[in-house]
Amino acid sequence: MSDFRDAARNGLSTAELETVLREVGAERYHNRHPYHHRMTGGDLSKGELQAWALNRYCYQAVIPRKDAMILARAEDPAFRAQWRKRIEDHDGEDGWSGGIARWLHLATSLGLDAEAVKSERLALPATRFAVGAYLSFCTNRPLLDAVASSLTELFSPIIIGERVPAMLARYDYVTEDTLAYFTRRPEQASRDSGFALAYVLKHADTAERQQAVIDALVFKCDLLWAMLDALQHAYGEAGNIPPGTFRPEGVR
Repeated sequence: MSDFRDAARNGLSTAELETVLREVGAERYHNRHPYHHRMTGGDLSKGELQAWALNRYCYQAVIPRKDAMILARAEDPAFRAQWRKRIEDHDGEDGWSGGIARWLHLATSLGLDAEAVKSERLALPATRFAVGAYLSFCTNRPLLDAVASSLTELFSPIIIGERVPAMLARYDYVTEDTLAYFTRRPEQASRDSGFALAYVLKHADTAERQQAVIDALVFKCDLLWAMLDALQHAYGEAGNIPPGTFRPEGVR
């Protein structure tokens, strides 16, 4: 497995850069993580699924905020017109009719309290740190890097295609209504990742910028991986649940 640190050392053609970016996803996207494999294999307890939904809510909730930071630094009106669709997808027209609300529905359908989920106070420290790092990255790094970090959406249809049918088949308390969040995501992710990829390939026009966008995608893949690492450590066999965080029913 490559670390991709010198992938653009000699400069890449547009096609070569796209190939490297897709290789990053093929090697490092979190559909390769053991927690995901346990999920699709039907091996997670209900408490582990609840913990996943609760912690992932923190990530879902920060997405429109990081996108707003990207918008604030974009000078091109055409870029802003396209990028703001992401915020509309997650917030909806009234703040609670978009993707975040659908994720909250997923969490409550698994038996979690809505206010506890929204408060994020029971999330793992590692989750909160990871989400904060993502917001900071998109706020403080160059616009091109921030856009490139969103390219994990290139691979999200893959993980959704693995996750949804497996969860419906292997967990009798999970229904299509539970997983309604995922109904629109493949289409939205395809639209958004297509725009972001075109932007990155156009503007990463030096070896330095090419390496920066590769590093940004590696960072984002690492972040998503680290979030599942934290879930595995806390709620897997080791059972190292930090104080003050979500504790599944029946777990002391």
